[in-house]
Amino acid sequence: MSLFDDITAGKDQALSELAATTDAAGLEAWRVKYLGTKGLSRQIMQRLKEAPSDQKPAAGKAANEFKNALQAAYDEAIKKVGATAAKGPVIDVTLPGRKPAIGREHPITQTINELIELFGRMGFSVAYGPEVEDERHNFEALNIPPSHPARDPLDNFYINPSVMLRSQTSTVQVRVMEQGPPPIRVIAPGRVYRPDTVDATHGVMFHQLEGLYVDEGVTMIDLRTCLDQFAKAYFGPQMTTRFRPGFFPFTEPSAEFDMSCPMCLGKGCPVCKQSGWIELGGCGMVDPNVFEAVGYDPQRYTGFAFGMGIERMVMGKHGIPDLRLLFENDVRFLHQF
Repeated sequence: MSLFDDITAGKDQALSELAATTDAAGLEAWRVKYLGTKGLSRQIMQRLKEAPSDQKPAAGKAANEFKNALQAAYDEAIKKVGATAAKGPVIDVTLPGRKPAIGREHPITQTINELIELFGRMGFSVAYGPEVEDERHNFEALNIPPSHPARDPLDNFYINPSVMLRSQTSTVQVRVMEQGPPPIRVIAPGRVYRPDTVDATHGVMFHQLEGLYVDEGVTMIDLRTCLDQFAKAYFGPQMTTRFRPGFFPFTEPSAEFDMSCPMCLGKGCPVCKQSGWIELGGCGMVDPNVFEAVGYDPQRYTGFAFGMGIERMVMGKHGIPDLRLLFENDVRFLHQF
């Protein structure tokens, strides 16, 4: 067969195969076969040198027309296949649906929101403050003198000699009192930082919730009632509470606030070290020196403050034995809450 015959036969065969192709994969295979670098169109171009001299112009024209016709037909087929694909795949409504993965709040966030709602029912608003603090708000205004061991550089994350990552959210109480006169009733949740050895009950970062109530005539009875109502509302009405004498530079008198162990209900277990009690935090009446530091008249105003670890709330309520489980981001653990 002559070159012209091969061109005609090749064109008929190519167009016939293209007409029978209905998907993108088939079109790509057809393109490689006829328009690729080793396809039929390239082979015909390479055979032009075989044509007699007087037939080369006509053969070249026929070869170009062959290639252009195949290219045009291919472009048209691509448009048709694309239009069909744009209509979307056929959906089999009998197949089971795919359940989307829905996230949820971290147990610490859940607990913070619960505590905000609980204390909100007692009339407490929420206040926030910076996590990078100066010495005045972190220590001086809280009646913690330079000689106090709490200010030791080994017990704090100092950025420079007078700036640090806050070690307590009591700093927010000072900032709130600096903004205006009593009455004040706020809670301050947030992250705090201390260079503790990481173990089942300690971490270098944890969460605190501090509370402050300042007004005329506030007494220790108000503090005792507030924390007792909190424990019963959050952990259950079966909980009992107690105060133990304690010491904090910013409260006087001060107390440690304990609750009957939610694991054993006061009978004694490894969680409470067989004592039947777990410590929730510290509390007390605001020291007059703190009032003087923020410009309040300690002869006119009294108030109470308390602080508790939020991780301890989570662990006590859900029976979590190790603090580190809350921060390992193991979804198998977090999905339980």
